[in-house]
Amino acid sequence: MTAKMAAPMNNVDEIRERVILGEFGIKNVHTTDYPGNYPGYDDTWDFEKFKKNFRIDIVNSDENTLEFDMIGIDAAIANAFRRILLAEVPTMAIEKVFIYNNTSIIQDEILSHRLGLVPIKADPRLFEYRNAEDQEGTEIDTIQLQLKVKCSRNPRASKDSSDHKELYLNHMVYSGDIKWLPVGNQADVFADAKIGPVHEDILLAQLRPGQELDIVMHCVKGIGKDHAKFSPVATASYRLLPDITLLQTIEGEQAERLKRCFSPGVIELENVNGRKVAKVVNSRLDTCSREVLRHDDLKNLVKLGRVRDHFIFSVESTGILPPDVLVTEAINVLISKCQKFLTELDTTEMD
Repeated sequence: MTAKMAAPMNNVDEIRERVILGEFGIKNVHTTDYPGNYPGYDDTWDFEKFKKNFRIDIVNSDENTLEFDMIGIDAAIANAFRRILLAEVPTMAIEKVFIYNNTSIIQDEILSHRLGLVPIKADPRLFEYRNAEDQEGTEIDTIQLQLKVKCSRNPRASKDSSDHKELYLNHMVYSGDIKWLPVGNQADVFADAKIGPVHEDILLAQLRPGQELDIVMHCVKGIGKDHAKFSPVATASYRLLPDITLLQTIEGEQAERLKRCFSPGVIELENVNGRKVAKVVNSRLDTCSREVLRHDDLKNLVKLGRVRDHFIFSVESTGILPPDVLVTEAINVLISKCQKFLTELDTTEMD
């Protein structure tokens, strides 16, 4: 992760292992280490070699975000993992909205859409997919929610007041007003689970005295590939680990300018015999802006690149499931896809 002044890599190794950021373009973008492409290199895929080189390092983890490094894998697999996180890890979301009364100024369709995008706190692993032909749903595939709010005047409000918060009662409808209506034996099975919206402060509508909402909603299990409301992540992305090499000693005023060309914490100045000398401290923090390449006296003193097989993943959960659980579920989905593919190959060979 840290880099120091070093001799240039062997040209073949550089092509195989680094993406190079140049002044007018990016080189070595495509993977080229496939069998037979480089004389003297054995690039045949080997499971034991893969196990030795592959690893996952957790860098930062909290309630809703996870940052980890996935090292020793091809970009195609890393991207497949990212896409699975976005679109193929199932969640529970509002699918059917039954509006019995809506006298607010928001149209039924707009309100239904807003409700559908509210993240619902419910473990999808405890539910089954709902049959498309089943209109009612059961306790094993459906969560029923209710939103019932009526706005009225506050009889205790001051006559001279113009503050809506004081004049009206229930005039702001939030996601916290959505209540869970257990179906069948759900009250017993999910007694310890707090099923409902992840966030209680999402504004859904504003009402005035006499206006009301009376709505029943059905939540079902689904995946982001079918609709974005089922996506379990706010974002799931990766970037390649930056690699910064100083080709020669940079000191004095040049070193200070070099430091300003990078994100804070990437380049630091150390005192060597009374001189300020630039040193790469943490290349991970770099955003790869290539600002240094705008300086004619610096651009040939630094080589910018990215490590081809070192992916920095950032996963931010919507709050439905913890990010570490989402990563585990994504791995399970990827495994099931591989198993299905192998089964199809075996079937084709038999035919």
